[in-house]
Order: sequence, then structure tokens, then C-alpha cells
Amino acid sequence: MCGTDSPASINKSSLPSANGNDTGSPTCSPDHVLNLEQGDPAVFESYWRKMGDRCTMVISGSQLMSYISDFTNICWFMEPEFEEAVRRLHRVVGNAVVDDRYIVVGTGSTQLYQAALYALTSPGGPEPVSVVSAAPYYSSYPDETDYLCSRLYKWAGDAYEFDKNGTGPYIEVVNSPNNPDGTLREAVVKNRGDEGKLIHDLAYYWPQYTPIIRPADHDIMTFTFSKSTGHAGSRIGWAVVKDKEIARKMSKFIEMCTLGVSKDSQQRAAKIMGVLCDGYQNCKSANKSDDLFFEHTRQIMAERWERLRQVVERNQVFSLPKYPKQYCLFSGELIEPYPGFAWLEAKEEEEIDSQKVLRGSIKVQGRTGRRFGVAEKYVRISLLCNEEEFKEFLERLSTIKSMTSNGH
Repeated sequence: MCGTDSPASINKSSLPSANGNDTGSPTCSPDHVLNLEQGDPAVFESYWRKMGDRCTMVISGSQLMSYISDFTNICWFMEPEFEEAVRRLHRVVGNAVVDDRYIVVGTGSTQLYQAALYALTSPGGPEPVSVVSAAPYYSSYPDETDYLCSRLYKWAGDAYEFDKNGTGPYIEVVNSPNNPDGTLREAVVKNRGDEGKLIHDLAYYWPQYTPIIRPADHDIMTFTFSKSTGHAGSRIGWAVVKDKEIARKMSKFIEMCTLGVSKDSQQRAAKIMGVLCDGYQNCKSANKSDDLFFEHTRQIMAERWERLRQVVERNQVFSLPKYPKQYCLFSGELIEPYPGFAWLEAKEEEEIDSQKVLRGSIKVQGRTGRRFGVAEKYVRISLLCNEEEFKEFLERLSTIKSMTSNGH
């Protein structure tokens, strides 16, 4: 779910134009507030533009008209081509076990998060089940958990605090790599027997962001098309589920919410995943890697992190997390993570609201650490913007010399 940042306060002047192209220089004019709060994956557009018409598909007016895709499947509204493409993609990358697992499609991973909460807590008990995640946790978990005012479950905050003081049944959401700080994570709450259940949010467990250290194999794992390939507008996510009854309940939740998931989007996603996987199959036979998605996008992320660290080290106002190199099963190399977000921490000892400082001094909109359950000295900045916006961000960030000298 962490791949779907809710764009509640998007500055409309920062949106792309209707024809799909970047709006150009007005977006980064000096008076413009650079909105880097949302994780909108425009960074990957350059790769797919290079692919030309390879992902183009035509859907006629008579196609995909029925609600039903396959009534023999628990998730009866899932297109068979989409399920096949998801399984193939995970086998190519090696980031998740999909054999003998159920696939559930959703309208983005946000819907799948709600579906998983419902499946794990229905038909309910005397008290709502506590939902927790280790701070800094993804900022939308609290709102998404409590939005429906469900009697089945409730947001209960930081998993570290719950591990010390919490009681009763609980669900822990394990976000790995974690949004906002990019760390690989395990469950925090320990020794609770059958009281606890887990949801693994693996939106960023892809080779452009992090080493693939093992195929993930958990009870419920959610992924999103938005962060795997960058196609946020298609609104597609999927869950890999071990238990048949949990998969059935999740599918029922989606059926009752939206009576399925857009077949058009599923078919487009299947086409794009197929082109991506074909590139790796063809690479082995042709011995070339120019058109490989994960190599191309990982290089972009690596270059952005290198440039960002140079600016941060020069101005000595913020610090960034340091990530250890780990062996990646996908690349066969020892590599370091390049998360989709920069988790900046103010170096000043006094209490500082880093979000306000960036907004007030250099007109950059980030997301405050308070939204992630930690102090205001932290701020999250998206690195998934287009190149023009990223360059502008680095230029503005380089002008900050100290928090106090900027009037804050």
C-alpha cells in the first residue's frame, strides 16, 4: 500500500499536461512551490518512452464488456492474462514466492490493504483488533485503517510501543523496504502466539530500489503496479496470499466495494509486464542489456542518490540514512539500496520543523516526520519526480546553509 501516496494536496501546477508530456519550465519557475510530497513515479517515464510502441495495445468496443473474467477462480474478476503476467514477473525478479499461492487483484494496493484487514478480522470480536506498524511507519496507514470507522479493527500506532505495552489480538503491517526511510524490515512484535497476524507491504521490494536478498514468502504480501513499473495511473495492485479462505475474503471485499477491477487496466498491466519480462528473456539470447527496465531505472536512482548525497554533505544542514551493501539475487552483485524517498533529518539540536523550513525558505513541499509517527526534524522528499524537478530541488537545497540562518 505504501506505493499509493494519497495526493490530497497536490499543487495542480505541478501536474503533467493532458497529452502526457511534462509541462516544462513553468513547473520549476523560482516562484513555484516544488511539490515533492507525493510518490508520483514520473522518473520512469523516460524508459517507457524509449520503448515506443512495444506496449501499445488496442481494445475494441466489443471486448472486455463482462463483469466476469473466470468464475472458476476465487478472484473471479481477475483476468487470466494478468495473473499469468504477475507470476511471470515475480519469477523473473525472484522477489516473491508465487508457486502454490493465490493472487488477488485490486484497484491499487490501498484497496488490497483494506481487503486484507477485513479478511483477517471478520466476522469480528468483542473489541476491534489493533493495527500497528513500526515507526517511522507509512504515513497513510493511520488514515486508511480508521477511514471506514470499522468495528473490526482500529489503528493502534507504533509497533515498538505495542510490543512493550499492548495487549490483545493485533495485526502488524511490515513495510519493507520501509516508506519513508528505505530500510528492509522484519516484524517487531514478538512472542504473542496466535494473537498476531501480519501483512507485508512490499511495494518497493524491486531491484531498482533495493537488493533482492531472498524471495519473500509471507502469509499476505501486497505489491503495486505504481512502484514496480511506474504506471500509477492504471490503479492496479495485487496480493500474493497463502491461505485460500483469506484470499476468498479479500476477493469478496473487493467485489462488494467495486464489483471487481478494471479489465482494461489489468490487460494493459499484463501487456507491460510481458514486455518487461520479454526483455530479460531476449537479453539472455542476444547478450545485450540496453533495454532492460530494472537496470535502466536502477541506474537513474543510483545517480540521483549520488547527486543528493553530494549536496547534503556540502551544506551540512541535513543528514541521510546510510545503507549497507547486500548481495542481490537478481543482479548477482553486492549493491546498496536506492530508495524512492529521501528521509532527511535536520542536524540542528534545537527542535526544528524541517517541513516548514523547506517550504518557507526554498519553496519545497515535503512530508513532515510527524505524519510518520516521529519527530518534526525529519522530512520525507520524493525522488521519483521527473528530471527537471529533481535538478531544481538540488539547486534549491544547495542554497540552505543552516536552519537558523534561514529565519527558522
